[in-house]
Amino acid sequence: MNVSVSPPLDSARRLFLDRGALPPDLEGTPIARSWRRCADMGLDLTAVPRVAALTEREMAREAERHARLRRVSRAEMDLLRGEAARSGGVVLLSDADGLILEASGAEHFQRKAARVSLRPGVSWNEAHLGTNAIGTALAEGRAVEVRGAEHYFEPHAFLTCSAMPIRGPDGRALGILDLSGRAGAGHAGIEGTGGTNHAMGLVGLAVSQIEHRLFEGQFSHCEVLRLHGSRDLLGTHREGILVFEGDRLIAANRHALGLLDLSWDALNRSRWEDLFDGPLGAWKRDGSGGPRDHRGRSFHARLDRPVARPLPAARFPVEGRSGPYLTPATRADLERARRLIEADVPVFIRGETGVGKEVFARRLHALSARAAQPFVAVNCAALPESLIESELFGYEEGAFTGARRKGHKGLLRDADGGVLFLDEIGDMPLEHQARLLRVLQEREVTPLGGSRRIPVDIALACASHRDLDTLVAEGRFRQDLFFRVAQFTVTLPPLRNMPDRREVIPRLWDEIGGSRGITLDPRSIDLLAGQSWPGNFRQLTSALKVLAALADPGQCLTPDHLPEGILGRREVGSPSPEAPPPVFRPPSGVGEGALETLTREAMRAALDACGGNVSQAARRLGVHRSTLYRRLTEAERG
Repeated sequence: MNVSVSPPLDSARRLFLDRGALPPDLEGTPIARSWRRCADMGLDLTAVPRVAALTEREMAREAERHARLRRVSRAEMDLLRGEAARSGGVVLLSDADGLILEASGAEHFQRKAARVSLRPGVSWNEAHLGTNAIGTALAEGRAVEVRGAEHYFEPHAFLTCSAMPIRGPDGRALGILDLSGRAGAGHAGIEGTGGTNHAMGLVGLAVSQIEHRLFEGQFSHCEVLRLHGSRDLLGTHREGILVFEGDRLIAANRHALGLLDLSWDALNRSRWEDLFDGPLGAWKRDGSGGPRDHRGRSFHARLDRPVARPLPAARFPVEGRSGPYLTPATRADLERARRLIEADVPVFIRGETGVGKEVFARRLHALSARAAQPFVAVNCAALPESLIESELFGYEEGAFTGARRKGHKGLLRDADGGVLFLDEIGDMPLEHQARLLRVLQEREVTPLGGSRRIPVDIALACASHRDLDTLVAEGRFRQDLFFRVAQFTVTLPPLRNMPDRREVIPRLWDEIGGSRGITLDPRSIDLLAGQSWPGNFRQLTSALKVLAALADPGQCLTPDHLPEGILGRREVGSPSPEAPPPVFRPPSGVGEGALETLTREAMRAALDACGGNVSQAARRLGVHRSTLYRRLTEAERG
């Protein structure tokens, strides 16, 4: 590609190529530092760079990995796309390694840019493609313009690009936003008539808005100070944001650091008293209008206090009741999961059937910044395969025979603004996994029978008792969906592995039978705690409900009162039958509505085991004979 090079840059390139030196006017500039870095890496100034693009599958995986960056940047990308299309350029979004994730703008320029690999799936890190706006902005950690022949490799000299890092609240570079155009064309993103200044201004404005949005919903557990010298700019993307955990500064945006003359190094090193006079929040109480820094500068400010969400010391709800203990490790997992789900990172909950995966997810929702929004639980194993698409994604009126007259929103849209919990996701058929992946990537739902894409804002939690790694290896679960949903995994321990079962059971019993004055003898608690409970908390809770249903008010349940079906044991001294009698075992998945069924099953199992002898069955069940007669009569009437 033949591109004219301005005489000063042409001379500079020859001087650098021949002697490794640069003219005085270039020394100390980002371009000079970049050229020297490229030379030190062994890049040949006269070579034609060769790069390898990611495969479609690899690119899909990277797109998933950076789903949040793409989502929070979408509005600004859409605005810059229009500017790029009008000026004949392209807007680019890369990750923190320079890999281009998205590109849009003027189609004719995109085709031209693709010839030099300026397209998604290609890394524009300096180590790969020399001096360029994306790679050099990453290396310099600041906004950079690279115009025409300032690019290290000559085939890139037809480009002029303006790029700026997107920084997260912790100061880490998350990606790069770039606006590129044709050198010398006199419009945004090019050199000549002040176009690069205009382009850099657009990029800077967009990055500021993206970075401001990154704070949304992340720090509800912290003190968040929003400040500016102008009251009118509070609440806009130009406000400074400082986040304090206790009195320690843990996050900020670049505007706040600029107002206080700080660098990113101040994070996790500075405390409130290092920055401002008086205690945190005192300015709000004494009516001074805002905090004052140590230089005497006052700011208009708003202080957002933490939302009170105390984490219980030991327990969390099970099926609406106070339930099993959280181990210290699981409590820590719950707090980490809360932070991650508020940062839009999906959480995967793994564990055996009955350990409380949905309970954990509901607790996670209740503690998160989305607590006031919907929690929608979807059991992927329970949905009929023929109805999965219509139930999840919804449908338009007349989409199929039997469709509701006004259509159906679907469960994903029901969860808009809140938390979507996909239970037993490992049981979802492969053909539906692909469509779910697209929804999770794009955060848009297209109902069956419709063409309009509807945005959805959901935080995602998933669960399964299956080993997803094995399912992926066997080809029964999509690898790209696995990478999307299992970015952070919590493993809930089975009940048999919990060391404090002796304390768990009384807590559960207080909620189930305590209101009627029924108590458990310590020996009964020991026996219950000693069982293996293969159905975990679900089985234990169901068993305790059976005990409570069969007991009389005020009764103290000794080991002799414990039904054989619950413990899976014979009464002491009872003869060994030739064939083992039928033993009642609570079915898995039992909820409130199945309590009467459980009671009837327990009575029938006891009667069958005792050959219809009511007195013996009553002793086995730990109830009075009259109580069993009354319950049997009620069951027959029901």
